[in-house]
Amino acid sequence: MNKKIVKVVKMELPGADAHPGPKLASAGVNMAKFCTEFNAKTSDRKGEVVPVIITAYEDKSFSFVIKTSPVAGLILKAAGIEKGSGNPKNIVGHISQAQLEEIAKYKLPDLNCEDVEAAKKIVAGSARQMGVAIDA
Repeated sequence: MNKKIVKVVKMELPGADAHPGPKLASAGVNMAKFCTEFNAKTSDRKGEVVPVIITAYEDKSFSFVIKTSPVAGLILKAAGIEKGSGNPKNIVGHISQAQLEEIAKYKLPDLNCEDVEAAKKIVAGSARQMGVAIDA
């Protein structure tokens, strides 16, 4: 028995700290139930931005898939800076090759590539655009 999908919503919520509000109202789901389930599943990611894809069904039920944190946030955290540079030529932070590989391995399931080397190139490109240098 397939349920009819009414809406699919992609959003970023704080890990273990989602609460009912206009952002969730647009998804058309039972907000209290969603928040309880989401907060329980993301309790280990408190303080991180957690992307989630919520699928709402015609019978008012829902399902959701939790994704890995955005690359930019991981790079900022690894570099120990608050925000990236508006100009990629202005270096505002540094990360090591080990940190780059750690981020690439973490993001691999959500990236459009199949091996860690390709994932490292994607993450390195994001770091460069943010003004974060990768140390050799």
